[in-house]
Amino acid sequence: MRLLIIGDLYGQIGAASQIARSRGAKVAHVADIEGAMNTLRSGQGADLIMIEVREDIEKLVTLLMRERFNIPVIACGVQSDKDAAVKAIKSGAKEYIPLPPNEELIAAVLEAITEETQSVIFASAAMAKAIGLADQIAPSDASVMITGESGTGKEVIARYIHKKSKRSGGQMITVNCAAIPENLLESELFGHEKGAFTGAVARRIGKFEEADGGTILLDEISEMDLRLQAKLLRVLQEREVDRIGGNKPVKVNIRVLATSNRNLQETVKNGSFREDLYFRLNVISLGMPALRDRRGDIKPLAEHFIEKYSKANGLPVRKLGDAALAKLTQYAWPGNVRELENAMHRTILLATGKDIEPDAILLQGDNTTTSGEPQASGNIQPISNKLVGRTVDSVEQELIIDTLNHCLGNRTHAANILGISIRTLRNKLKQYSEQGMAVPLPPTGTE
Repeated sequence: MRLLIIGDLYGQIGAASQIARSRGAKVAHVADIEGAMNTLRSGQGADLIMIEVREDIEKLVTLLMRERFNIPVIACGVQSDKDAAVKAIKSGAKEYIPLPPNEELIAAVLEAITEETQSVIFASAAMAKAIGLADQIAPSDASVMITGESGTGKEVIARYIHKKSKRSGGQMITVNCAAIPENLLESELFGHEKGAFTGAVARRIGKFEEADGGTILLDEISEMDLRLQAKLLRVLQEREVDRIGGNKPVKVNIRVLATSNRNLQETVKNGSFREDLYFRLNVISLGMPALRDRRGDIKPLAEHFIEKYSKANGLPVRKLGDAALAKLTQYAWPGNVRELENAMHRTILLATGKDIEPDAILLQGDNTTTSGEPQASGNIQPISNKLVGRTVDSVEQELIIDTLNHCLGNRTHAANILGISIRTLRNKLKQYSEQGMAVPLPPTGTE
């Protein structure tokens, strides 16, 4: 965990830093927002930012978004300043921590940020095999291609490999190749010099340089443009990067992990992925099994998500009843672990009894209301009657929005269920927004 503190936290910076360090965080301090942006641009990344409420938090959040730094911001202020706390949250801060700092509160915030990267939960033989291979290959510096359907936990296993590697003391930097527009991805990966293009207001260190001494994860590598694939191949061969607008290459010492939810051999055959890059990345191949092929993991994963979201929402941690577990294990889970997580998040909000019962679990295709009562047959029309007289565009629009709502706004999960690429989904949603339609927002920290 890398914590960046902006300002002196009303004279409490020493206490806050000491608490964070005692919980394993690496702490850096800058005087103001300009200093924070310069630190981030130079490649000294952060996983969390703490800032005084008297600073311009809205400006910070805007700058972070503009320059594609996906870092949560926590505001800090004196306990009596309630108005400042409300303003900070409205300006984009994720949380507000009162000062003087409380050790348990800061520890809880740090734990919440790091939780997703620290655990691999499984009980099935299929996952045990994948974990066994990960343990075997982790100590090497070999490139690894991690494949599997969306939502199977490819990024989780990548972080597990990094944590078990000799590079675990360095950073693991993740780049989602599908989530960043093509015209920005090159700068994101390799960096740029000031004035290299319109909007390049300062030198920006790319993700390869930021990962120097550690690991870089190229998530959904199959979505990368062919032109950029050629430049990436050179980086992997020479272990050096050329910043956009730069005049000399920069050496990097990195291990490369990559993920894809596509059959890369097929993409090579159809010409959308370079064969030489495929062989360079695919030194070791690790396949993540679909959740339907590892049903023994459903119970421990469901219980983990129930506990996680119950605590997050201040609700009692209810036991998963036998009938509810049977419903979960019989479902096909087209969205895999990510869909299970979303389902359990909904479930803890709908559950009312002592235990979680089947009627609190809403799955794709369920003809139930939120109370669990079957819908009246008179409300269900034959599909032909529902569709006749409508245009293909209107049906497609409804399907996409309904699926996105089902996935709680998660773009990657929705694209997987719809059978389209995330890039196609993003273009559709942009079109709907321009037409004035309300599009579900993605959950915090996801695409």
